[in-house]
Amino acid sequence: MSLFKAEVFQNQFLPQGFGEIHAIMTITSEDGAEASAMSSGDRLFGIICDISGSMQGGKILAAKQAMIKLIQLMPEEDFFFIVTGNKDARVIVPALLATPQNKERAISLIRNIDANGTTVISTWLLEALAQFKKMPNAIRQALLLTDGQNDRDDNRALLAALERCEGVFQCDCRGVGTDWKIAQLQQISRKLLGTTDIIPDASGIEADFQEILGKAMSKNISDVNLRLWTPQGARTIFCKQVSPEIVDLTQRAKSLKPQVVDYPTGSWGKAESRDYHFCIEVKPGNVGDEMLAGRASLICTLNGVETKITEAKILAVWTDNEAKSTKIDRRVAHYTGQAELAQSIQEGLEAREKGNLEVATAKLGKAVQLAHQSGNEATAKLLRKVVDVQDVATGTVRLKRSVAKEDAMALETRSTKTTRINKSSQ
Repeated sequence: MSLFKAEVFQNQFLPQGFGEIHAIMTITSEDGAEASAMSSGDRLFGIICDISGSMQGGKILAAKQAMIKLIQLMPEEDFFFIVTGNKDARVIVPALLATPQNKERAISLIRNIDANGTTVISTWLLEALAQFKKMPNAIRQALLLTDGQNDRDDNRALLAALERCEGVFQCDCRGVGTDWKIAQLQQISRKLLGTTDIIPDASGIEADFQEILGKAMSKNISDVNLRLWTPQGARTIFCKQVSPEIVDLTQRAKSLKPQVVDYPTGSWGKAESRDYHFCIEVKPGNVGDEMLAGRASLICTLNGVETKITEAKILAVWTDNEAKSTKIDRRVAHYTGQAELAQSIQEGLEAREKGNLEVATAKLGKAVQLAHQSGNEATAKLLRKVVDVQDVATGTVRLKRSVAKEDAMALETRSTKTTRINKSSQ
């Protein structure tokens, strides 16, 4: 199918006795009339909004205005629903076609929303799940907004709810303010193939919601899997999405038959591009041996028929030419550095939180250096709000004495966002 293009970037040459292969696979979908015709069906967008007591005041007013704006912007050929939640969840608008009449009714119901009670997110997700199950063939995307921490007594129920929701819908999570827990929302978004981000101030809810809606409305193929075949005796060490952000898919592998596994990638839109990093271990060969070390395909179901959208091959060639075998592919090196950048930030912030300033300084300094080397200016800008940079090339930094909580949270939540390799350096 020509509407998707797959390319593999790797150094296929290995020294004798070595069997670990790294490859970056870039998959790009095209825009245009043909891509629109390939759509896998209707779209259903669900809004899940926290209405616990902590949302009272400016937050709930901003959230209501943002939801009203989303409903107004919703294409009339798409479907939507709204779930509000505190200790319990309530479907205030069931799954409906976005007709002018249905939009008007939804907006009037949104205006009557009030905030009170506690936060039990498992109930919210299960109500959303019931709505999504009404349209199993649609492209199913949810947006969850909260401002606080989930009730500790809900931990086990939340895990069970996520197991039921996995594979049924995707969910982007947003935390408004600074009183919510990053790990809690990331637990949801990672399981449901979404994103987590901070909205520091309630005034930013509307713009953030519109961005999420725009991306959701661009999706035209749902439930896409990345299928990896490896030869007998091979072992996949990891499979990670590395662009536009790092998502470890290794533990999400679903075995179809020996040596064939599927990794879920969710929905795809027109003019979208993602990069994946494979690390495969094969039986080492002798000088001159060649083998197909892996075949990666993008798979979806169209009109009830499983369809291979595109594929690319991962190769291995054994050589005694040291210049060939020691060369590291630029893309592999770049994304290895991006993964190290994310890890350095997370470990640095954790050390800072625990008061281990020496480790925090070293880790965040390393992050500054890696961000500079890879051209990840967005992350470099966030780092500068946490450290004073003395020498960017060596990563010499000094921790700022006073850091706004929202700045530290923004750095942590966005640490996995990557930048692509600079074309001029290829």
